[in-house]
Amino acid sequence: MAPLRFSANVSWLFPELASLSARLRAAGSSGFQAAEIGWPYAEPPEALARAAREAGLQLVLINTPPGDREKGEMGLGAVPGRQAAFREGLEQAVLYAKALGCPRIHLMAGRVPQGADRATVRGEMETVFLENLRHAAGVLAQWPRSGGPDRPCPLLSLCFWCCPRSHGPRPGLSPAAAILQKAGSPNLQLQMLLEEEGYKGFVGCEYQPQGDTVEGLSWLRSYWDKRGHPRAGH
Repeated sequence: MAPLRFSANVSWLFPELASLSARLRAAGSSGFQAAEIGWPYAEPPEALARAAREAGLQLVLINTPPGDREKGEMGLGAVPGRQAAFREGLEQAVLYAKALGCPRIHLMAGRVPQGADRATVRGEMETVFLENLRHAAGVLAQWPRSGGPDRPCPLLSLCFWCCPRSHGPRPGLSPAAAILQKAGSPNLQLQMLLEEEGYKGFVGCEYQPQGDTVEGLSWLRSYWDKRGHPRAGH
C-alpha cells in the first residue's frame, strides 16, 4: 500500500506566524510537500505563489470566500439572497487558483442564516445551491482540461456547510460519521482506512493546534518514519 499524502491547511496550522506566506514556508520546512489555503484573499496571489514555490509546496486547494464572518457566514453557495456575492467570490477564487496553479476550488455552501428556521429555509437553500453550482460549473468549464501547470483545470470540491456546529445528534449523518460521534474519541485512526482502500488524493491537515504546530506534528513525522514520505506529485 502506498503511504497517504498529507497537505497542510495553513489557514489553520502555524497560527504562531502572522502571514500566510510565512506559514507556507513553515509547512515546507516541516516536511509537507502540499498545502491548502482556506482563504488566501488577504494576501496577493503572486506573493503566495512565490512562497509556495520557495517552500517546494504544491498548492492543492483553496476555498471560495466565506462572506461576512462577523455575521456568522461561512460560505455563500446555498445562502438565499447572497447569489451575487457568491458569484463575485467565485470569480475571485478563479483568479487566485490560476495564479497559484491550484487545481481545486472548494465551493462552500454556507450555514443556515442566523435567525432562520432550518425546516423553513431548507428547500430554498437547496434551490439556491443548485443554481450556484450550475453557474460555477459553467464558469469552470471555460478552463482547458489540460494545458500544463500554468493553466490547471479546477475541480468542484463541494462542502455542505449548511448547518451550524452542535454537540447534539444530527439527523442524516452517514454511518461513519455517526460512529465518530458516538465514540467520542479523537483518535480512531480512520485515516488508515483510506490507506487500505488505496486513496490517492490528499488528506488535509485542517485543525487548530493546541500548542506549537511543529511540536504537534509529531504524529505525522512518526507516520512518515514508518510508511515513507511520498512526493506530492506522485
